[in-house]
Amino acid sequence: MITIRKILIVDDSTSARFFIKGCIPKDKGYEFFEASDGAKGVDAYKNFRPDVTFMDLTMPVMTGFEAIEVIKAFDPHAAIIVLTADIQTKTIERVTALGISTVLKKPPVKATVEEALLKIQGIQG
Repeated sequence: MITIRKILIVDDSTSARFFIKGCIPKDKGYEFFEASDGAKGVDAYKNFRPDVTFMDLTMPVMTGFEAIEVIKAFDPHAAIIVLTADIQTKTIERVTALGISTVLKKPPVKATVEEALLKIQGIQG
């Protein structure tokens, strides 16, 4: 079972990062880190070693797909939750091939974000 203490949110939209944070329970004492593109997300991952990362797919500089590849090469056990508006079958297949099992549709709903965190912790699903 994984204990979540540090959460990284990687999204080029400031409002999306704010919205995602708003879906995460406030009473757990999580420490948050943010990045505005995939390259900054990779750097933040390496520097802060979060327990879970929320990753957008469509971003400038480095896409979420590229960032996931780099993070997974650095840490094969990285817990990454993809958040995207693009839930086409080919997109889901592509992130699954990268080792991602949790994909949430944007904008996220508080209940699905909480379920995803529980799944990462091994508490359900």
